[in-house]
Amino acid sequence: MGQASDTSTPIKRLAFTTDQGAGARARIGLMVLESDQTMEAEFRVLTDLPGVSIYHARLANDVDVTPEKLAKMEAELPIAAALIPQDMGLASIGYGCTSGSTIIGEDRVAHILDAAHPNVPSTNPLTAAKAALRALGVKRLGLLTPYAPDVTTAMQAKFEAAGINVTLIGSFYERDDRVVGRIDAQSILEATLAVGRGDCDGVFVSCTSLRTTGLIEQAEQVLGKPVTASNHALAWHLLRLAGITDTQTGFGRLFQMQAAL
Repeated sequence: MGQASDTSTPIKRLAFTTDQGAGARARIGLMVLESDQTMEAEFRVLTDLPGVSIYHARLANDVDVTPEKLAKMEAELPIAAALIPQDMGLASIGYGCTSGSTIIGEDRVAHILDAAHPNVPSTNPLTAAKAALRALGVKRLGLLTPYAPDVTTAMQAKFEAAGINVTLIGSFYERDDRVVGRIDAQSILEATLAVGRGDCDGVFVSCTSLRTTGLIEQAEQVLGKPVTASNHALAWHLLRLAGITDTQTGFGRLFQMQAAL
């Protein structure tokens, strides 16, 4: 047999230059629950700013939202945080679970994230909500949650300890995070308005699985009061911690405001 001819095409080496890459203004890390159906989609909208990029890591969790199951998530946080390398150069990092932050504790969550990403400012939806409510001047809070009473009352205690008086509470009484992610926008809007019409200065809608971004401004217009929610407050707080001071329209009062950092 004859020798095969060499038909390979020479590969020309080309020159290139580099820039700062995606997230040149701010790279933000986000720990997202394995079961969460909502957070990534809402963050794409809320953080759609020039030079800002979000880097997600998923962490294992149980879909049954109970204090016992939430507490177990503490062991998963360092694993997920380490999946985003330190050399990514994060400007801020967040843990995306309001109920988990309530049960594990905000200080413990911050300690874990700082160990994985030293000197990077961190937050979570509960800490972010407190910062947002301070910025909005809300001292008498209407609280809407999807949780069973044991988790909801634990969250109420955290707000009360921070000097925010929870004057009324509404809940969907749903423990399964898969179901919470499918609660429709109309149900959430109606519940937000029902709570907000009561004796309160503003409303916080808890849970990163609830789809709230598209209804915040509408609810505020109806109520004449500020409204925020887990993803809403967390995205705003992460942006402000990262040094992004841009104001944005269409997301209610909070995204017109700066944070007292």
